[in-house]
Amino acid sequence: MMPPAISLARSPLPSSASAYALNPDLRSAAVSVRHSHRPSFPAKLAAGVCCASPAVQLLPSLSPEILVRDARLEDCWEVADTHCSSFFPDYTFPLDLVLRIDRYIALLSGFSVPPGCMRTCLVAVNANSLSRSINIECGDLRDADFQEKHGLSKASIAGILTVDTVADYLPRRGPLKQRRTGIAYIANVAVRKEERRKGIAKMLVAEAEARAKSWGCRSMALHCDVNNIAALRLYKKLGYKCIRVPEDAKWPEPKIAQGVQYNFMMKLVPKM
Repeated sequence: MMPPAISLARSPLPSSASAYALNPDLRSAAVSVRHSHRPSFPAKLAAGVCCASPAVQLLPSLSPEILVRDARLEDCWEVADTHCSSFFPDYTFPLDLVLRIDRYIALLSGFSVPPGCMRTCLVAVNANSLSRSINIECGDLRDADFQEKHGLSKASIAGILTVDTVADYLPRRGPLKQRRTGIAYIANVAVRKEERRKGIAKMLVAEAEARAKSWGCRSMALHCDVNNIAALRLYKKLGYKCIRVPEDAKWPEPKIAQGVQYNFMMKLVPKM
């Protein structure tokens, strides 16, 4: 399933950077670019980065070098690549490139959710991977004391997941077809092939459940391809149950490809 976009966390622009952008006298600044290699994250985690949730700490099989956080603007291309390589692995050039660009543009474009609804994309980041960082130093040649540094780094995203309360794929309630509330829906769970069997999907689902609890949700829901045995086994192990869909019921389902059949699964939000 491919929702049009995700909620992205943006880092506020430093006041000094704003001054540099607005002050024409600083445009003669010397700019140098240095390429270096260092871990994606420092020893002290930045604000907004979490090691999944308290529930994840209870799962000993999980990989300790994986961090789960909200997707950021700079993650868009890796999120799009992870999504397409997982759900459309057999697509070749140029269609694979078109899919990634389409997904990337959708991520950048943003979207709105109905009043009272929530949606976010979670990413699992490999903190031990080396990444290319670019440090930009800016200084006014007339002021030896003025110096400013900006950093751009590319983390290694191992997995993604979206969770929302929009209820697009949940059956409507009552004769007026009202949107259901109190249910968080999980979608687009994808882990890169080289990062699988490390407990990353468990971490993402656990954090999604913790996020749903913070939103006041009572239960979780998702659709799983009936032929994806590994995913079905994982969700059942995490407590999700297959819900019998009434015959002739026209419950909404994700549309990834023709002929794909799904199990509709739910569980109560765990109490922590």
